[in-house]
Amino acid sequence: MPVHKSSGESGEDRLIAKYFRPLATHPGALGLIDDCAALSLPAGCNLVLKTDAIVGGVHFFTDDPADKIAQKALRVNLSDLAAKGAKPVGFLLSLALISPIDHNWLAAFARGLRKDADAFGCPLLGGDTDRTPGPVTVSISVFGTVPRGTMVLRSGARAGQRVCVTGTIGDAALGLLLRRDAGAAESWKLRPAHAKHLLTRYLVPQPRNAAAKAVRLHAAAAMDVSDGLAGDLAKLCRASGVCAEIEVERIPLSQAARNAIAGDPALIETALTGGDDYEILCTVEPEKLATFRAAVKKAGVAVTEIGEVVKPKAGAPGARFLDRAGKPLAFKKPAFSHF
Repeated sequence: MPVHKSSGESGEDRLIAKYFRPLATHPGALGLIDDCAALSLPAGCNLVLKTDAIVGGVHFFTDDPADKIAQKALRVNLSDLAAKGAKPVGFLLSLALISPIDHNWLAAFARGLRKDADAFGCPLLGGDTDRTPGPVTVSISVFGTVPRGTMVLRSGARAGQRVCVTGTIGDAALGLLLRRDAGAAESWKLRPAHAKHLLTRYLVPQPRNAAAKAVRLHAAAAMDVSDGLAGDLAKLCRASGVCAEIEVERIPLSQAARNAIAGDPALIETALTGGDDYEILCTVEPEKLATFRAAVKKAGVAVTEIGEVVKPKAGAPGARFLDRAGKPLAFKKPAFSHF
């Protein structure tokens, strides 16, 4: 339906009405005609908040499809809610666009955003649009709820608990290498289907929100894997004041990642430290492990036990990744960092 100009509407007003008002399905969004939204929380719940931005040339390629950029922006935030055991409620969007506006790009961006807002039950509540000389920047703040006092923290890991991770690790980091160098697929001896799998995992994350309730009910500590399994597990261990010992051979890898690493064994470091997995990393008491695995499986998500939480022996809390001979791996750069 076309949006007609009126004497009181600015260009920004018309842009919001055309592309984003259809996403504001929550009554608290007030149709995006006010400065703020209003949320009524269920009784006995805590509000869980998270904000993350993605920047062109840093988190996505500027020629990536606009709908996929939108999905990535929302999904990286939804992944954090999943790891806290939270149910999505809605999100705020701040979008900085390059002028003049490419309306075909913006229409595709809005379609991708609406697709995921509907799929994950997370409607748009409000936000802001700005102009920038570049690059395009998308900042999203998500809101979720958990029953009061049940948000799963990083700091709940204790010695004796088992370390688990959902899905597969390393696909997105390897996909990024392929995106930068298409010839790598040939040197790794990858089939086209496997190369496509890695590229897709980088382009569009798969947040594990279906497993959020299982995490909330069974996990002692949890976080999502965004900066690499090795670095993020170290963060969890430091928050909990513990160590973890991980058996590298038990870490779940897709067949595509296995084939790439077989072609270039040094890629195991990229897989473990490269980031963008958006899987859930958690610790679980041994007596809860079977019911946790069953609950996650029922939610349609794969989960793998990869190691154990142990008491610090010497030095600071952290994580050790052990090869099949029990020898710790040494990483040149244990985690992705912007700085």
